[in-house]
Amino acid sequence: MRRFEFPVDRKHAHAVNEVFADQRRLRIMAIAAAVIATTGAAYLIWLRHPWAYLLAVAFVLGAVVALWVAIWTARHASIDKLYTDGELVPAVVSETYPSSVVLLALVDVSKPGTADSRYALVIRRVRALPGHVAEAGERVPAVAVRTDRAPRQVGERWQSVSAMPIAWGTTDEAVIERARAAISDAEWRLLTDNLALTDKVRRAPAKRLLLDPHQLPGDLGS
Repeated sequence: MRRFEFPVDRKHAHAVNEVFADQRRLRIMAIAAAVIATTGAAYLIWLRHPWAYLLAVAFVLGAVVALWVAIWTARHASIDKLYTDGELVPAVVSETYPSSVVLLALVDVSKPGTADSRYALVIRRVRALPGHVAEAGERVPAVAVRTDRAPRQVGERWQSVSAMPIAWGTTDEAVIERARAAISDAEWRLLTDNLALTDKVRRAPAKRLLLDPHQLPGDLGS
């Protein structure tokens, strides 16, 4: 796994990192759902009807799941951990809009211990992209964020895979350029040659398009 180390600017990351913001919102929603489910279960038990007890069990299970999500996001919401654990991957701007851009990234979606790597094109729409120009083909080094929001991992591929720009963790242009240089030209070309596939990726299941290993550059296809 190709990693990239750099000093994370936490103040900057908290201000612009949309992955961190998404996980924070998810944690708040999960806690709220757990409170509501627990309150509903308590009310149903208070009613003391046979049917109410059955519904109360369902509410309790819902509360347990919501608490699991809240705990999971709390454990994985560290900015430093997200960058330290993530694999350095290439992403390019594929579409531009007045207030956002779409990134097309190349990410390995297979889990650790899997016999073969499976690479896929994934997309992410972002609002802020400091340190980069908002034009098609702009090279945006990023780290892969791979998650399974479940108590147990199932299958050989991650449920959720996305790209988190290095620029969301630093304002140092030299760091961004160093990360860009650490990615092979062949990987960058693969993405720029496939910008037209962005809409196909958007319509694909889980918004990712698996690639034929024989079409991958260099060591990625071996």
